[in-house]
Amino acid sequence: MKIIERYVLQSFLSAFFLAWLVLSFVMTIGLLVKITQLLIEGLPMRAVGLFMLVGFPETLQLTVPLALLVSSLLVFSRLSADSEIAAMRACGVNLLTIMKWPVLVAALCTVLGFYVNNEIVPRGHDARRNIRSLVSVDVGIDLLEPGRFITDFPNMTLWFAKKEGNWLLDLLIFDHSTKGVTREIRAEKALVSTNGLNIVLEMYKVRVDPIEADRPGVATADRFKHVIPDALKRRTSARKEKDMRYFELTGEIRELKANVEKIPQKTRDKMLSIYRTKLQTRFVYAFAAIFFVLIGVPLGIRTHRKESTIGMALSLVVALTFYLGVIVANSLEGLPAFLPHVLVWLPVAVCAVIAVYLIPKNL
Repeated sequence: MKIIERYVLQSFLSAFFLAWLVLSFVMTIGLLVKITQLLIEGLPMRAVGLFMLVGFPETLQLTVPLALLVSSLLVFSRLSADSEIAAMRACGVNLLTIMKWPVLVAALCTVLGFYVNNEIVPRGHDARRNIRSLVSVDVGIDLLEPGRFITDFPNMTLWFAKKEGNWLLDLLIFDHSTKGVTREIRAEKALVSTNGLNIVLEMYKVRVDPIEADRPGVATADRFKHVIPDALKRRTSARKEKDMRYFELTGEIRELKANVEKIPQKTRDKMLSIYRTKLQTRFVYAFAAIFFVLIGVPLGIRTHRKESTIGMALSLVVALTFYLGVIVANSLEGLPAFLPHVLVWLPVAVCAVIAVYLIPKNL
């Protein structure tokens, strides 16, 4: 590798890793706040590790392309401001030569993005959707939070004002175990315990309405025991398109195409549009890496002074425009008439046009 190419590559990689670390920290602040909150509430370390494991990879589809864009603009704007680009040109060095290795790094990140977006991120979505059941199994009643409606248990909605140890104060339960009837159970306080997979509520000063499904009316009691069956049983939620990996999603698309007679046309077209848009969005996020470099390098070269400020501003404008286009296309995913699975590629097409225009201008 030539000295100039090695120099540019080292500068680019240093800026890329620094930008990636900063962006990763910013993107994971919300995750860290949630983990801290759950730690205070008694979440076991195994569940904390799982939260981090399934939450962090999702940030890669945003942080890696953005880090490539920032590093391209900052490095090449500095080279331009220090007249190093002019010196390279005077020595007969072409722009394509000095941007070769940053583009190869971006191409590698694009390939990695294909795998992460289609395999790792969907698994993370699936695990995160089912994390609550794992938490319930591990810590039982410890994560019951006062002041909010708890819908994690089957056929049961629970609310209480305050918790003191294993005592719940001002308890309200909506029992949906009987079809067509919702029993309202109020208690001044309740002692919570577990019996296998069941949660047992030993309630005091109780009001029940209705008494039974076939007995309308209100009943009161000084003491009443209520059992929430299988409350701690690990359950899995229904999988959505975001939880499906590449071959699962393409399999669903093939199945929808094959079942022309079994599924109504309107429903089939809508589901096809949603699946196709989700699939194409994953590829668009991956391609963002290489196209951000292709437009970041020439934009950086055209920036001569105050490269840090201008570079960050240009990064923000390019990234916001790109991802706003993706968001708009995804908001139309249920409207097949707008072809959202095609529209989602518009930001990539715009970046390609800008790159084709800018690169020859800086050769």
